[in-house]
Parts: sequence; structure tokens; C-alpha cells
Amino acid sequence: MSDVRPFRALRPRPDLVARVASPPYDVLSTDEARRLAADNPWSFLHVTRAEIDLPDGTDPHAREVYDRSAENLERLIRDGALVRDERPSFSLYELTMGDHVQRGWVVGASVDEYERNEIRKHELTRRAKEDDRADHMERLMVNAGPVLLTYRRRDDLRALADEVVRREPLSDFTADDGIRHRVWRLDDPAEIDRVRAAFGDLDALYVADGHHRSAAAARVRERLRARGVESPSRPAPWDHFLAVAFPDDELRILGYHRVVRDLAGMTPERLLERIAERFEVRPSDATEPAAPRRFKLHVGGRWYELAARPGTFDERDPVRSLDVSILQDNLLAPILGIEDPRTDERIDFVGGIRGMGELERRCREDAKLAIACHPVTVEQLMAIADSGAIMPPKSTWFEPKLRSGLIVRSLRDA
Repeated sequence: MSDVRPFRALRPRPDLVARVASPPYDVLSTDEARRLAADNPWSFLHVTRAEIDLPDGTDPHAREVYDRSAENLERLIRDGALVRDERPSFSLYELTMGDHVQRGWVVGASVDEYERNEIRKHELTRRAKEDDRADHMERLMVNAGPVLLTYRRRDDLRALADEVVRREPLSDFTADDGIRHRVWRLDDPAEIDRVRAAFGDLDALYVADGHHRSAAAARVRERLRARGVESPSRPAPWDHFLAVAFPDDELRILGYHRVVRDLAGMTPERLLERIAERFEVRPSDATEPAAPRRFKLHVGGRWYELAARPGTFDERDPVRSLDVSILQDNLLAPILGIEDPRTDERIDFVGGIRGMGELERRCREDAKLAIACHPVTVEQLMAIADSGAIMPPKSTWFEPKLRSGLIVRSLRDA
């Protein structure tokens, strides 16, 4: 069962919602965040990426950045840009991207369940990124950005969502990227009970995106307990973390592509000869991979399609048979010498939303090779998490992205 809790959310004032809500902190560089927040004092990027308000070159993980983040959050609350709900509530959050629509429940998810692996993971985390999110969370005492969760669809939650969206939304805006965001608040005790009961019948929740944020929530609780911080409420606010849970049949995963800075001393022609030992290689165009186990390669100014040869991967292994694993095991490691993509500075990753043109641009400017991957499925993700296995790094790119600052959860009084 899943114990989800309502909470008194901090939300943007209705007339400022489009200016406050911002892209998540980890999909933007400092320069991109600075440009997006320019001339917009209400942008939540001043909270999640406060180095944009400090001198160029400031370490994003410096204590002064977290202090400025806290000051900026306090300013948004003091100036009335963020307003606290009077009563605990759940929310329904709908995102529309073209003809794709997904609706998720905004909840407090259980840290206990996360630690017991009843909220299941599919990725390893990096200590430095955990430290950053935990330091930010502890300094501000809020969950500033939500964790994206998924669950196997339930008809009762679908029916309730269908009822809710017939009402007037609390907020409704279309961001600069064309994605529409709508939010409804559910603070009626009967509806809160319906949501809690439905989630209580779930076997498990799954972290889709936000492994570092959920790990940081557990770390912050550990720190607060070690410091002897008391809470008047039970459970304490830090026993849960901000999450948006979507049914598995509504999530949309795009490919997560690779770019490599050099060809390990080879010419493009020699590289293609080596690749042909493990893949069928044919000239192609700049379109996304059409099927699993097929890749698009850009090198030497040309596009090629690569098809994994039978016998180069174990079809029975749910991890080793993933496209990103096939690519790592048959090309990146043995041919280009990239043994650990987590730490090798020769490789970089490009989310599928940026398109094939971004891969060509990177090959013109700072890379010699780009490879487009077919997306992982939600079914694959959940099966791997159920087995206790771990997916390779940078396997999934979820789109559309949840906005930060649209709903904020306090750790002082949930």
C-alpha cells in the first residue's frame, strides 16, 4: 500500500502563475537559467538556481547560493507571489503537449516507503548531486521541485480525475514552450479520502524522474533527526516529500541521446568499419530511430542507421537488452573506450526533446559523433525496478516536464 498525504501547498498568486512557474533546475545550464529569468523577479529559478543572482563563475553548490535561494523564497512569500493554502489538499496536475495529455496527483509521498523500496527506483544516484539537493532542501526547508512518480493505472483514480477536470481549474497557463499546465485543488475531506484509499491499494509506486530529489528527502530527514529537530505533527513534515504520480499509460518517454567529443584516434571510415563488426550499417537520414535496437549515428557530416546484430546482446536480460545497454556494450566501451559514462568527460547526453538538429549542431561545434537512441518504455522501467535491477545512466527522458514553483511543499508545517 502507498501512504500519500495532503499538505498545505504554497502556490503562485493566480495572476503571476505563468511568471513564477519555471522549468526544473536540472534541465538548464546556469546561462540558460539566467536568460530565462532575466527581467522576471518572480521566476522560481531565483529559488532553484540562485547562482544566477550572484557574480558570474559562482559555484552553484556554494553555501552563499543556498542562502540566496532561501532569501529569494522568503521574498516571493513576503511579496505575495507565493500564497499558502488554508487547508491541506491534494492537487490534480494536467500537462498538455500537442495531442498528448497526462494527469498526475500531487501528493506527499512517504520517505519510509522510499527507504523500504516500496517506492521503487531504477537508477543509481551520484553522491555530489544528492548532497546538492539535500543542502538546498535543508536550507530552505521546502520541497522546491516534485519527484515524478508512476503507478499501474487504476480506474478509480482515472474516474476521479475525469470528475475533477470538469471543474474550473485553480490555474491554467501555456508556457513559452507551448505546453499547457492546469492545476485543480482537492481539499474536500471526502475526496481526500478517495485519493488516499486508492493509493492505499497500490502495490508500489515507481520513481520515474527525480531519483536525486527523493534520495535527498531521505537524507534531509536523517539530518533533522540527528539534530534532534522536533515537529508538533505526526507524521513530521519531513516524513513525506513532494511528488506528482501519473498512471503508467499516460507517461511519455523520449530517447536520451549520446554525443562523444572524439573518435578515439580513428577516422570516420575506420570507425564505421569497427562498428560494422557489431551492427548492420547503412546510410540514413536525420530521423528518429524507428524501432528498438536501431540507432541513428551522425559522424563525418553524414547520418547512418545502425541495427544491432543478433547475438550481440542477451534478449533474456531486461537490462542488457535495453538499447542504451546495447550501445554501451557494443560501441561506446569496446570501440570508443568509454567504460563509465557517468564519469567519462568525453561523453555528453542530449534529451530527445531537443531533436536531431541538436545532435548535428553538437557535431559541428564540440563533438565528433552523435548517436540517437530509441526510447525505453514505461513497462521496461517498471519491470527493471520490480526486479531490483538498475538501468544504465541517462536511460530515460520524460516529456513534458513538470514546472517548479507551481506547487511547493513546506517542511516546517505540511
